[in-house]
Amino acid sequence: MIVPLSGPQEAHVDRIAMVEEFHRIRRLPPYVFEEVNRLKAGARARGADIIDFGMGNPDMPTPGHIVDKLVETVRKPRTNRYSASRGIPGLRRAQAAYYERRFGIKLDPDTQVVATLGSKEGFANMAQAITAPGDVVLVPNPTYPIHAFGFIISGGVLRHLPARPDEDYFRALDRAIMHSVPKPVAVVVNYPSNPTAEVARLDFYRELVAFAKKHDLLVLSDLAYAEIYFDGNAPVSMLQAPGAMDVTVEFTSLSKTYAMPGWRMGFAVGNERLIAALARVKSYLDYGAFTPIQVAAAAALDGPQECVEDIREIYRSRRDVLVKSMAQAGWDIPHPPATMFAWAPIPEKFAALGSLEFSKLLLEKADVAVSPGIGFGEHGEGYVRIGLVENEQRIRQAARNVRRFLKSADALLHNVIAHPGRQARGRRS
Repeated sequence: MIVPLSGPQEAHVDRIAMVEEFHRIRRLPPYVFEEVNRLKAGARARGADIIDFGMGNPDMPTPGHIVDKLVETVRKPRTNRYSASRGIPGLRRAQAAYYERRFGIKLDPDTQVVATLGSKEGFANMAQAITAPGDVVLVPNPTYPIHAFGFIISGGVLRHLPARPDEDYFRALDRAIMHSVPKPVAVVVNYPSNPTAEVARLDFYRELVAFAKKHDLLVLSDLAYAEIYFDGNAPVSMLQAPGAMDVTVEFTSLSKTYAMPGWRMGFAVGNERLIAALARVKSYLDYGAFTPIQVAAAAALDGPQECVEDIREIYRSRRDVLVKSMAQAGWDIPHPPATMFAWAPIPEKFAALGSLEFSKLLLEKADVAVSPGIGFGEHGEGYVRIGLVENEQRIRQAARNVRRFLKSADALLHNVIAHPGRQARGRRS
């Protein structure tokens, strides 16, 4: 029996239908994480203590000297005015100095550096700057959603590549060039990778630059996790590869490096033509970040860097506690060499559920929230992403919850099979 909708329900459905009439909205797939977020909010409303590994949202405080500079600057009346869309000169100089200090790369702060409202905004605006309707762009899968959705919103067409930087990657590149019509215009790379945490070496970038030049490809490199690495696996910049400056723009962020996610401060650096295109688009869309934030960001880059080592050590310690405690609980998770995430295969007994249903079940029965791998692309299926955004005590508590969850696996799965569609609505037994 079909029950007709009425009142608020009907109005809600009508609003969704009206929104989806718009061309660009129709091109966007359903937001997978929203389903988990909705269940998470519902559980909290019922009083559940959710241990939330879902969003990569740093929980530690921003270092004091950065906050002090913000407070000092915001007290100056002139700093309340509109700022500079491409970033104030002092901030662009600070980013150029960071690249020379960290990677040995010299950048012209006037022509090769743009400050962005986080690396996510930078990617989206770069996609608008370089993409014509129907352009083919090569994007890793799984990957951080903006790498794909920025081009979809801009009218581009995606072709997926493996996320792992190995020989299979270059074989897939060859096939993509051979079989794509029209020929691809750009390729996106993301190392250290969100969500898989893999790291690329300079030899990989050398080969990619040579390939890009041979086939007239632009390269967009996401290096947001340059400073979150472990066990000596310090990431390199793609711009260190010979000739990379001719074809590459690289994006970085202060969000994780200095625990500044809500400040929304990132950068694009590299090829002058691409930087000029991004700056042109930005000049029509924004006036840049609030000036005190930019001044404080410059203080972060130019100031003492012990805080970066401290933040890195917090993530390393959390990583080790997560891997060890989850192994003791019965869930084997590989050690991520970088980033603030672990890319965890779904426990074998639950593999048939898929990452979304497993994530929902884990939330409802263990009070642990993770991100389903399918949300990062279809090749993320079979995995979940775990953010290192809870302290060690909470991580150990999560492991205890997971141990009980895994011990009850047979009963849970029997209930799922007997009552399909109900596993995400009950409370923990």
